[in-house]
Amino acid sequence: MEGVATVVKNAGSHYLLSPLPAWEPFPAVLRGKVRLERNAATNPVAVGDRVRYALEGEATVEHPALIQEVLPRDNYLIRRSTNLSRQSHVIAANLDQAVVVVSLYFPEVKLPFLDRILVTCEVYKVPVLIVLNKVDLYREEAREQLEYLKGIYEGAGYEVLETSARDGEGVEALRERCRGRVNLITGESGVGKSSLIKALDPALDPKVGRISDVHLQGKHTTSLYEMYRLASGGFIIDTPGLRGFGLVDLEKEEISKYFPEMLAVTDRCRFVPCTHTHEPGCAVKEAVDAGRISSERYNSYLGMLEEDRKFR
Repeated sequence: MEGVATVVKNAGSHYLLSPLPAWEPFPAVLRGKVRLERNAATNPVAVGDRVRYALEGEATVEHPALIQEVLPRDNYLIRRSTNLSRQSHVIAANLDQAVVVVSLYFPEVKLPFLDRILVTCEVYKVPVLIVLNKVDLYREEAREQLEYLKGIYEGAGYEVLETSARDGEGVEALRERCRGRVNLITGESGVGKSSLIKALDPALDPKVGRISDVHLQGKHTTSLYEMYRLASGGFIIDTPGLRGFGLVDLEKEEISKYFPEMLAVTDRCRFVPCTHTHEPGCAVKEAVDAGRISSERYNSYLGMLEEDRKFR
């Protein structure tokens, strides 16, 4: 028997597939030829990939389905190692939305890190929702800083949703935004992704790995990336907390195209192409000086140019 299903768990050399939107996970392994064909990234198959598989009889741990082909992706999110290697890793594929979770403090938001994720989402056509979590910890005393941060990204064209996994603020709005979609939830370590997932659906516990217990009988329960079904509708892909996010497949001349607020004024630059660093008559620099483009976002852009030189 052959079929098509979606990868809902990546546990190294073992996978779980499900024929989405139905939630019927079953074990699978990867055919060696597929592994060789997709050797540009460290993982040839990512959670969210639609794959063609072959199976005789019923899929079990001892008799898993065989992944034969990874079907073309609608989009995906990829990052490069933050060391000087050129290795890249596909985080997830075929996403309806990336939910990027940050916190103002505990841990403090790192704007260059956030901006690298946003640029990558723009490159690979992944819609973004920024979630500002833990607002219960600084709602009053840091309201000005919170509004300033929101202003930076709302001014760039992104939606920013305030949430608190602890007291439930914004959780219903986030649940509604995730309904009927395949959602990636990502962000730095410590921003409260797991707590937010539990708030969205109290039956879920990403740290336990309930799919593993049921379908893999306790074997291979260490999961790097896993999809969960939300009781309210839709699916979420949980990821480990990220500590770095290197850009992939971007020439320095292209980077500014993936800052929406820069792209909107680039055609008014005197010179084409324009690096927006030293050229006279640069509309981007004029917009930064006038406060129409945030200096924080512009500084992130300059940092990406420097990073591009470092990797060459």
